[in-house]
Amino acid sequence: MTAGIRARLDRIGTDGKYVMVPMDHGITLGAVDGLVDIESTIDAVTRGGADSVLTQKGIAPRVHPNKNGAGYLVHLNASTTIGPDSNDKRMTGTVKEAVRAGADAVSFHINVGSKYEREQVEELAEVTDDADDYGMPVLAMAYARGPGVDEHDAESLGHAVRLAEEVGADLVKTAYSGDAESFERVVESTAKPVIIAGGEPEGDRATLDAVRGAMDAGAAGVSMGRSIFQHDDPEAIARAVAAVVHDGRSAEEALREAELTVEA
Repeated sequence: MTAGIRARLDRIGTDGKYVMVPMDHGITLGAVDGLVDIESTIDAVTRGGADSVLTQKGIAPRVHPNKNGAGYLVHLNASTTIGPDSNDKRMTGTVKEAVRAGADAVSFHINVGSKYEREQVEELAEVTDDADDYGMPVLAMAYARGPGVDEHDAESLGHAVRLAEEVGADLVKTAYSGDAESFERVVESTAKPVIIAGGEPEGDRATLDAVRGAMDAGAAGVSMGRSIFQHDDPEAIARAVAAVVHDGRSAEEALREAELTVEA
């Protein structure tokens, strides 16, 4: 790992752990709640303890004045929910453009098991090669998705995260398998740090239980979007997630400290 990659990883995390809030959903879903006034959302989640935020390159001017010193990632591919196939992620930017946008790292989404896997793997390989020239870390969002693929199966997720490392990623995001025991298999599949996605919001306790389980399994943190940026109190839920990731709190302790309702 080069000095530049190491330094930039430090900017998007804290002591090798990561609380990341992706807000690139405007391409996928449109200007949904939490993204219309993205400036206020970025301010809230970074005040709450998010180490970094992530958007597409065009949103960069709205990010920098509001991120309170947090790190910044630019995402390099996308699709929409109204298009013919949301698994068909297409390039939306380059590493060079991310540098111009002031990014500390770039991210790229691949769907392992989809009919687009071949192209996405080739494109991720190109991104990691380009990023190496700039000393830029690459986060691979490596999901197990496609016909007949269980998106939460630990073996499939382990294959996805190992593929990401093999192609050159520095950090890997994937879905949570549902429990700490099975997620250990995912984490053990790669020498790179693994962070979990948030997925569909299911309530504060469920969110924090998943974070706690992933951390117990050896994960390096989270990259949670809608569960945080669409929350009634984004600052509070970011604070609670950060308490679990960085301070080792239980889900219940984190909820109490963030003054969120402790569900029965």
